[in-house]
Amino acid sequence: MLGIETSCDETAASIVAADRTILSSIVLSQTPLHAAYGGVVPEIAARAHLEHCDGLVRRSLDDAGLRMRDLDAVAATVGPGLIGGLIVGAMTGKAIALARRIPFLAINHLEGHALSARLDPGVEFPYLLLLVSGGHCQLLMVRGVGRYLRLGTTIDDAAGEAFDKTAKLLDLGYPGGPALERCARAGDARRFDLPRPLHGRAGCDFSFSGLKTAVRLLVERLGEGRSAKDTADVAAAFQLAVADVIEDRTRHALILAQDHGHAPSALVVAGGVAANQAIRLRLARLAATHGLSLKAPPLALCTDNAAMIAWAGLERLARGLTDQLDAAARPRWPLDPEAG
Repeated sequence: MLGIETSCDETAASIVAADRTILSSIVLSQTPLHAAYGGVVPEIAARAHLEHCDGLVRRSLDDAGLRMRDLDAVAATVGPGLIGGLIVGAMTGKAIALARRIPFLAINHLEGHALSARLDPGVEFPYLLLLVSGGHCQLLMVRGVGRYLRLGTTIDDAAGEAFDKTAKLLDLGYPGGPALERCARAGDARRFDLPRPLHGRAGCDFSFSGLKTAVRLLVERLGEGRSAKDTADVAAAFQLAVADVIEDRTRHALILAQDHGHAPSALVVAGGVAANQAIRLRLARLAATHGLSLKAPPLALCTDNAAMIAWAGLERLARGLTDQLDAAARPRWPLDPEAG
């Protein structure tokens, strides 16, 4: 299965075999193109995808030691995401499928993350998924391929966005998540008392806008004389607040799932923020208290990549869930359509 991912600011291509072997996986980051703007510029992203997508597909075939005729199917992200980039990847995948007369799989980017942990053969349905990234923060019961029940979501900003915005306030560079995590290692997380939005409340929704505002006010109060220690302490306090919220909301989701008759086989975390080691540690401890193990993709597969798209394509192909070549790119596409 050839996978193509172009939903945001990484152009990626990968070839994955049905036995879960990743034969190739190439991710071309656009970070240098967007760094000056402190965030992703959709027009720049789409043009970069257009320039590099074909070449990455060729490189993925070369790395796998394959030719185009060896492909059995092609999967491409068609949503959700930035519409320009989605169209580039989807049209590339459709052209290959048409030329080779092989099946095409139109993949939901979120489903790619949701199923990525199953590249480990030990992850069985159903499981509780925490999908936490720059654009998404959701808790879902993954009952099977195409069968998702959303238990909670963010009512404003995603955790990854909060990381990026806080890093920008602290002048830590872009992308902000990894930079903030590195900075936080030298900080005193207890020095500043930051809010934990919705912590302890019923349900398992998230909110991070108030925390972002509190950080902004704190940075303004510290002023231009802010020291390196001040910066590290703010970063550590912010990371601790996010970890507290995520642990609390996930605990509520585990209880809610069990109360509704769902017995998850594991707690799975996916998405870019899943690479944060402090958050992983908290989730591992939480899972253990519920008699579960924490499952997460390898760090390289936490952020956007095409191996997860290829694997989602294989999961769907095995169940006969192929798509027509008129499948449209979709900027919005919830995993649980009943949740909106």
